[in-house]
Amino acid sequence: MLYHMPTKLYYGKDIISKHKDEMILGEKALIVTGKHSAKLTGALDDVISVLNEFKIPYVHYDEIGENPTYDMVIKGKELGIKENCDFVIAIGGGSPMDAGKAISVLIANPELTPDDLFDSSKYEVSVPIITVPTTAGTGSEVTEYAVLTKPNGRKSGFKDVLIFPDVSYLDPKYMTKMSRELTLTTAVDALSHSIEGVLSKKATFMSDILAKESISLIKEYLPKVLNDLENVEYREKLALASTLAGIVIAQTGTILPHSLGYRITIHKGIRHGQATAIFLPFVLEEVKKAEPEKVKIIEDIFGSIDEFTTFLKELGIYNFKFEYKDDELDLFINEVLNSSHVKNTPGEYNYNKIKDMYNKILEM
Repeated sequence: MLYHMPTKLYYGKDIISKHKDEMILGEKALIVTGKHSAKLTGALDDVISVLNEFKIPYVHYDEIGENPTYDMVIKGKELGIKENCDFVIAIGGGSPMDAGKAISVLIANPELTPDDLFDSSKYEVSVPIITVPTTAGTGSEVTEYAVLTKPNGRKSGFKDVLIFPDVSYLDPKYMTKMSRELTLTTAVDALSHSIEGVLSKKATFMSDILAKESISLIKEYLPKVLNDLENVEYREKLALASTLAGIVIAQTGTILPHSLGYRITIHKGIRHGQATAIFLPFVLEEVKKAEPEKVKIIEDIFGSIDEFTTFLKELGIYNFKFEYKDDELDLFINEVLNSSHVKNTPGEYNYNKIKDMYNKILEM
């Protein structure tokens, strides 16, 4: 068994100002963000304030959208190289952080294309990366994973120890501006990470301890946050749960619900966290047949799989409407069966079983 988490993580209110010297990892920074959240939350201003104090020049690249594409990271790479940036600061949700990780490798290896990121034998270095999450969901601030959307529309993840952030700042005050919808979808993404970590064939004693704490925090505090969106104390609990969940999947990886959810996100426009979480009850039922002791961890927290399903329903994550075309569903199923996620999921999965899961979510 192995536990490896090299990211230096600082957490708490106003944490950037308390550890600002740790942010200076080079001579010129490329700040990677989306269009709005980094500015709206105040995180961008806090980062720029530190850079100005230390007289570190920077370039701000704010063109990262949801589900970052090759084009987005190529533009970031080209800007970073042109401006001689030697470290990256990614601010935002999972998309800017994942894009920042990709850009950090591409800046250090100008000859590479985004496709090359999926073959870690092609690179041995990246520029340093700092992350400042503004959502509580992906856990990207403590993982060696990044997910990009390929030109064919498929989401695909790459991993390498090089893209563990060097330093991450987790401050709950940056999360109080999140909408109810975004709060929900990111939190259930974190919930999926922890539950999948428990169920994974790669689960360990250490990862299970972290996962159980994360799941318990989300069960208790997600409903409270949804009723009081600006409560910093509640936000802090969700932020910690999300980061714990990120540490979990850094050890275990994700499993079948993620692969099932990717297709719903890409083709039906359902946000990633929600698209993943809606499949959790069905995968729990299948894993229980193969390794019931894994599911017992979830049952001890929620009472039963049925009570867990009720918890998800009461959150409203099954409030969507769409249908499948026959050829579309066939494509989804075959892509899932060919994904690595299936191999790490206890149980037996075939075409009809995956089809049944896709159909069940329409009946919830």
